[in-house]
Parts: sequence; C-alpha cells; structure tokens
Amino acid sequence: MASMNCKRESSPSPSSSSTSSSSTRQWKYDVFLSFRGEDTRKTFTDHLFFALQQKGILTFMDEEKLEKGESIASELFKAIEESQFAIIILSKNYASSTWCLDELAKIMKCREEMGLIVLPIFYDVDPTDVRKQTETFKQAFIDHQERFKDNIEKVETWRAILREVAGISGWDLHLRNR
Repeated sequence: MASMNCKRESSPSPSSSSTSSSSTRQWKYDVFLSFRGEDTRKTFTDHLFFALQQKGILTFMDEEKLEKGESIASELFKAIEESQFAIIILSKNYASSTWCLDELAKIMKCREEMGLIVLPIFYDVDPTDVRKQTETFKQAFIDHQERFKDNIEKVETWRAILREVAGISGWDLHLRNR
C-alpha cells in the first residue's frame, strides 16, 4: 500500500495575526469528495459538487482538480491532507474499487492523526450492509481475498476501515421510485 502518512503544515492566514491553531490553519480545500465514479459521478456526486461550489465551499473532486501529468495517487492523497472535511459517498460498488478503499484508508488515517472531519453518505446502501459487509460489500471482499491472497492483511485493513466508517453518523439516502 502506498505511504499513508498524514501531515499538515500550518501557515498563517494572510489576514490573521492571532496565534490560535484554528486561525492559523489554511486549508486548500474545504471538502474532499470520495466516491465510486461508476455509481454516482454523473448523478448524485456531480449535483453535490456543484451545490457545494455554489455555496462557496471549495471542493476537491478528482476529475475537476487533478493536474495533468501528476501521479494520481499522490495528488489525491495530498488533496485529502489539504482538506478540512471528507465526504465519503458509500454506494453499492464502492468496496469493489481498490482505489476507493486505498483512498478511504488515507482519509481515515488523516482523521485519526490530524482530525480530518469525515462525513459519510450511505447512497442507496444500508449502513448495516457496510458495517457487516453483506450484499455487494460481501462479494467485493470475496473478490479482494482472491486477488490479494498473498496480502490478506491489506484486505483485512480495508474491512476494518469500512466498519469504522459505517460507525460514523452520516446520511442514509435510499433511492425511491426505482
């Protein structure tokens, strides 16, 4: 797994002369969005991104903010470190993406080490399915165990992180009129 170190450098706000840590921290992003693109990019996530932007909330969304020619992993991990909040949109196929799971591991590490505020949205999934890893989450981990049979620790770390996220109070959005 890529290095998951979380570091934030405090820099004084140009308009602030206060010495309190909350007033000296200058974030590059207010919010980092974590989501499974196939599930929600063109629907819920795009709408959420634009609504946040309209309210003046500087939001990182991978397609919008990635610099061309940069390493995707390092750019995403840096954006997580430079964000005050992380909104995790847990959808049916979120756990099938090793990319999403690595990103989630980084988010939760930054939560623990730096106080990143994590806000989960359970998008058409039951929080219990995420916590107990049933339904599509169960199948995703069956596939990961086969793929990573020489690195089961990685799979178990992802499992634990998903259980931890499911234990955070968030929003349960179930689709209606299917």
